[in-house]
Amino acid sequence: MAIEASGPPVIDRVRAIVAEYRSERGALLPILHAIQAEFGCVDHEIVPLLAAELNISRADVHGVVSFYSDFRSEPGGRTDVRLCRAEACQAVGAEQLVAHAEQALGVKLGQTTADRSITLNQVFCLGNCALGPAAQVNGRVYGRVDPSRLDTVLATETAAS
Repeated sequence: MAIEASGPPVIDRVRAIVAEYRSERGALLPILHAIQAEFGCVDHEIVPLLAAELNISRADVHGVVSFYSDFRSEPGGRTDVRLCRAEACQAVGAEQLVAHAEQALGVKLGQTTADRSITLNQVFCLGNCALGPAAQVNGRVYGRVDPSRLDTVLATETAAS
């Protein structure tokens, strides 16, 4: 996003988002979610602006952004893939599924394919423990996902996006 390259319109929009949520208790999280929804990520260049607007330290803002895995510092892919790596899913093949996904997509967990079509992430429970390994693709949860099923789901989801 590069706030400096984008100039005043981005800065003005970030300030408008802050103003919209400023009065909420714990306003930083909804502000960060709104920024990511609008811009596709929370660029590190926004951190000082948010800190100043909310009268908190840059470290506080950075700490929240870096702690929560849902916040990205660069835009994600058109298709969001989250593979569960919690214990129940690990017991039934999650690590093999992760290895397959990384090999098939040519990216590691937390990365986006070069064509920006898919972002591959990990989560530590999708609430689908009885049907592991579980995956979430563009918000939809799938159970009993093996490499073949993941390939089929991805082909369908990427064709739709």
